[in-house]
Amino acid sequence: MKGADAEARAAAHLASLGREIVARNYRIPGGEIDLITREGEVLVFTEVRQRRSNHYGSAAESVTPRKLALMHRAALTYLSREHGRDDLPCRLEVLTIDGPAATGTLTLTPLDG
Repeated sequence: MKGADAEARAAAHLASLGREIVARNYRIPGGEIDLITREGEVLVFTEVRQRRSNHYGSAAESVTPRKLALMHRAALTYLSREHGRDDLPCRLEVLTIDGPAATGTLTLTPLDG
């Protein structure tokens, strides 16, 4: 599966930060959340992006405004379906890996809003 190695490394990294992995690859029509973790009382929705080379730009540059909108929608759907409300403490973030999934440079970027 494309991206599985990058997602596995991302999950291991987030777990090493003390987060509980709540869900992986949460899908709704038109959107997906790669990883959902819990950090204390806060749910964190993480998009994982990896680029082996920067020929077409960095991993961070591959996260488009459309992708962020779909991610936001999927997060709200998750909150409503799984918790019955959409006002729980949560945040979105992007975890990028530039280079090979196992050894590339990992960057964790929280998103505002």
